[in-house]
Amino acid sequence: MEKNIQTQIDALTDKVDLLLEYMQEQRMKHNAVDDLMADLSIVGKDMYDTAVAELEDRSIEIDPDDMKMIALKLMRNIRNINGVLDTFESTTDFLKDAAPIMNEMIIDTIRKLHDLDQKGYFEFFLEAGNIIDNVVSHFTIEDVRLLADNIVNIMETVKSMTQPEVLRSVDTAVKIYGSLEMDNVPSYSIFKLMRELNKPEMKKGLGFMVTFMKNLAKTEQSN
Repeated sequence: MEKNIQTQIDALTDKVDLLLEYMQEQRMKHNAVDDLMADLSIVGKDMYDTAVAELEDRSIEIDPDDMKMIALKLMRNIRNINGVLDTFESTTDFLKDAAPIMNEMIIDTIRKLHDLDQKGYFEFFLEAGNIIDNVVSHFTIEDVRLLADNIVNIMETVKSMTQPEVLRSVDTAVKIYGSLEMDNVPSYSIFKLMRELNKPEMKKGLGFMVTFMKNLAKTEQSN
């Protein structure tokens, strides 16, 4: 019986010791908080005194009513401020996530520009700029205005000239002209020319020329 009572007393003593230790820790924390508040109060007072002195040196007056209005506006817009801060945090997170992708895009762009430089694109465009300079220096504003007025007709002509059959004919004519030896062109007398004109290929050629000239004359008359 006495042993049980002693055990209970020891247990109670341990609990009292724990309680006293907890109260001591709380007292120390409370004292630490009091010390911190005292230090902050001193620092805050120093900051306030310094701010007041600085404002006085700069001849700046602060109206308490204005400060109160600012405080009220901040309190009224606290939700908007939180929204702005949330947006800022979201933007920061997005930039962090997008940074690797942007770095890859920059690296790919630099590589592409390097490839274009190696292939001579930049030198080509530089020389193309010289072409534009020559065109500008050799043509007047009136020439450009006339070009603008007739650009449709020019484009239609170019379109017609780029037809496959026209290109083949031009290519054939250029090849034939290139194969001629101008120094060894034979001379033709009237009688020899008459004999040549009687050949089928010459008759066909003359027929083409006559037909071409007749159609050209008709087109000119209709315009």
